Amino acid sequence: MTPPHPHKARTGFSRLWHATCYSLQGLQAGWQEKAFRLEVQLACLLLPTAFFLGQNWVERMLLVGSVLLVLIVELLNSGIEVAIDRIGLELHPLSKKAKDLGSAAVLLSLLLSALTWGSALLTYCERWLP
Repeated sequence: MTPPHPHKARTGFSRLWHATCYSLQGLQAGWQEKAFRLEVQLACLLLPTAFFLGQNWVERMLLVGSVLLVLIVELLNSGIEVAIDRIGLELHPLSKKAKDLGSAAVLLSLLLSALTWGSALLTYCERWLP
């Protein structure tokens, strides 16, 4: 029987600590992507605005969640791209398809966020119009 992977042998606080460090390294790697940096900058503007714009905690969480979803999907897309590039940089229809699907996921998350924020802004403006 083969011994378990050394990372899987960790338990308790040690496992939590290492998982947190790996997650922070992932965020650092994401920061190297221009699209992720731009989306983080936009999030820095939108997240505080969500607490002003939302009328209750549900609206605020929908606004915040839609922004965080964009960041999550962007990181997953970057992971797909890195994995495909590790396999090889030559053009291949399956590599293109994988990258296109990841890109489409980012687009859909951006559309969802835009619709969520657009609806909230419309509702906010309707409160002030006669």
